[in-house]
Amino acid sequence: MKEKIENLIRETLENLNIDVDNISLEHPADLKMGDFSTNVAMALAKSLEINPKELAEKIVDALKLGFKNYPKPSFLEKIETKNGFINFYLSQEFFINSIKEILENKNFGQNNIFTGKKVMVEYTQPNPFKPFHIGHLMSNTIGESISRIVEHSGAKTVRANYQGDVGPHVAKAIYGMEWLQSDGILEKKMSSRESAPDLATWIGECYTEGATAYEASIEIKKQIDEINQKIYDRSDEKINEIYDWGRRVTLEAFEEIYKVLGTSFNYYFFESLVAPMGEKIVQENLNKAEGPENSRRIFEKSDGAIVFHAEKYDPKLHTRVFINSKGLPTYETKELGLTKTKFEKENPDLSIVITANEQEEYMKVVSKALEIMDPSVASRMRHVVHGMMRLATGKMSSRKGNVITGESLILESCDEILEKIKDRDFSDEEKKQISREVGVAALKYSILKQNIGGNIIYDFEKSISFEGDSGPYLQYSYARANSILEKAKLENVLPGFLFSKPGFEDFKKPGFYSGVFPLGDIEKLLYRFPEIVYRSAKEFEPHYIANYLIEIARAFNTYYGNTKIIDKDDLMSPYKISLTLAFSLVMKNGLYLLGIKVPERM
Repeated sequence: MKEKIENLIRETLENLNIDVDNISLEHPADLKMGDFSTNVAMALAKSLEINPKELAEKIVDALKLGFKNYPKPSFLEKIETKNGFINFYLSQEFFINSIKEILENKNFGQNNIFTGKKVMVEYTQPNPFKPFHIGHLMSNTIGESISRIVEHSGAKTVRANYQGDVGPHVAKAIYGMEWLQSDGILEKKMSSRESAPDLATWIGECYTEGATAYEASIEIKKQIDEINQKIYDRSDEKINEIYDWGRRVTLEAFEEIYKVLGTSFNYYFFESLVAPMGEKIVQENLNKAEGPENSRRIFEKSDGAIVFHAEKYDPKLHTRVFINSKGLPTYETKELGLTKTKFEKENPDLSIVITANEQEEYMKVVSKALEIMDPSVASRMRHVVHGMMRLATGKMSSRKGNVITGESLILESCDEILEKIKDRDFSDEEKKQISREVGVAALKYSILKQNIGGNIIYDFEKSISFEGDSGPYLQYSYARANSILEKAKLENVLPGFLFSKPGFEDFKKPGFYSGVFPLGDIEKLLYRFPEIVYRSAKEFEPHYIANYLIEIARAFNTYYGNTKIIDKDDLMSPYKISLTLAFSLVMKNGLYLLGIKVPERM
């Protein structure tokens, strides 16, 4: 529709002998000001030396004059000017047909931006032996939503999870388990029947203790560094046994979290496997000359380490170590190995990596090195960075006194929802399922409702509210619409009438219907869903969908509060039910793209 109106404006300006490169056409913030609005008159007025209001009126007059020669498009009701803007009002027939289109297309909102493309999305990236923290929760939420959006836009989506199963953090955790606990505790844990999440929590606590000890003692630091080397070498039988057990337990615990979040992956990449490949890449490019005069070296030796002087290529970048002085690969080198592995496995047209913004600078250096070595791969990489989350209260510990992790935040959110619905007429199993789906929705919406790059101030109480700007509010709006549709089935009042022929034509005949046609905000918002999804896919920004869903939910709830939807004596009741059904379909599709489930009842 936007393209049709833009073409109409362009043709009219050509008839007025006015050249224009770009036409800005937007939806007015106030629905009463039309369905589309352009500032083209104001943009051109200065160069044409004419008053913007006069130019806007001249353009509108030309548009209307054109309708005398060519019939006005059926999708337009009227065109007006106000303060130099030109506002377009879509027709009643257009809105009714748009509802019909939604009802006939269960995949309403799809587009073809990525048709024929393979897109790999790498996200979540929790490290075995460490807690699943809030950053992992944010990465998972954002990555899953982007995966679904590009999939909805035609892509074959490949989901990948990259996990650090080697490195200093593993050595710190193993030191904490073996040397900082009471005698026999580790053996009891390794032979116990405790759940993987409980064991993983204990391992995470041991990691914290080990990390603290590492910073407090030079002697302990030396011991942990030795453990780290043995992990890489697989040279110590006892450490290997602890390592294998801890890795398995923490990975199993992560899988439990993925189930709750509704995520599954096609690939799990591990640092232990990609590190050797990264080392090989660095060694192959050590002292290799680059540049027209062969004056710049890609990787160079420096104080026993191997580094990349990125500032030689871009003054905004800096030097990073790729192989440290102990001969061990750093994160940067592992990223090179990971990238090579991805493209050997799947050769995607686009590889999207989701990380926190604290990793942005080092990823820029890795990207520059990759660009020099393999520009064809680098050109297909996209790095999406998210901000950080902090609580509105400023506290970073749960009500149980523990430091807040991503996992504890999920559990606490679900528990609070369960408390809210404890007196409702559901079975215990239904309450458990609803509390899980709604609790997760509260968190996901809080993360997705704003621009990805911004920091989030998380307000727990607002996030779990069934009213206002929240995930539960969206789910409740869908459940409300669903209950209306179920009641309509029982009372045998079915969607239709206006969509049958000659139903709509009869409806428009004088005297056929004495009431006022209920064209309102819902119709004026529902048809926009495909363009919202398109923009989200193009910019990799789910917040456009999240904000849109809140807007249509509010419109529907206002409509519900002011309208008797099911009424056998009301000629318009089948249309009102159709509108409710269209709303529920768009809401369900939109929530799916955010990775949020839709309970049929709440």
